[in-house]
Amino acid sequence: MTPQPVEAADALSRWMNTVASDVAAFTGDVTELLARNLGGRDKVDQDSLLGLEQLSREFLAGHPFAVGAGAIFSSAVIEKQQGVLEWWSRTKPGVVEKLEFDLAPGGERFYDYEKLPFFTTAAATGHQTIWGPYLDYLGADDYILTHTNPFFVGGRFMGVAGCDIKVQELETAFMPILRSIPGDAAVVNASGRVIVGNSGKYLVGERVKLDSAGELRLGLNVPHLGLSLLCQK
Repeated sequence: MTPQPVEAADALSRWMNTVASDVAAFTGDVTELLARNLGGRDKVDQDSLLGLEQLSREFLAGHPFAVGAGAIFSSAVIEKQQGVLEWWSRTKPGVVEKLEFDLAPGGERFYDYEKLPFFTTAAATGHQTIWGPYLDYLGADDYILTHTNPFFVGGRFMGVAGCDIKVQELETAFMPILRSIPGDAAVVNASGRVIVGNSGKYLVGERVKLDSAGELRLGLNVPHLGLSLLCQK
């Protein structure tokens, strides 16, 4: 094996570990803010959410690759027993707006986020997770990844915090690394779906076999996210 794949995997791991570290720091800020706002109370209400918008906007301002950021709460900790999704999105250059969803069970377009992998996996494992690529919920036909981290107050699971990342932004960061590898190469998620590829062989969102005889799979050294580099042997 030539050194290029190993060097590429190391470079990709460093980039993703920086993101994971920043998501962890953001989650810590959300946790501290919520704990202070709750003041020992068990249930989250609107007053408990004060300051989350500012934290989310600051994260987006410091991370141009992120298209959305915020916190999403377990319905079990909400005063009204209904979902709360405090998420801000960069809808166009220079504009950040809060996303609005139908969070009422039984609603015509009910967004049941508590059954989606970015929430369930983080809640079940207590670790960071990545879900995607998938077509975004804004209908703009952009592929995104949702990177989340669970947060707890007083040992109680409260929800997840994190960010959305456009695959297009990852292409800007990853393509020079992938093109340093001779032949076809791609970053894939834990289920074998392509996130970014350097050729038409690997298309975004396509599921590929991870045990093909002519391909090499190198796990990225990023804890819990299950990312790999796939290339030719």
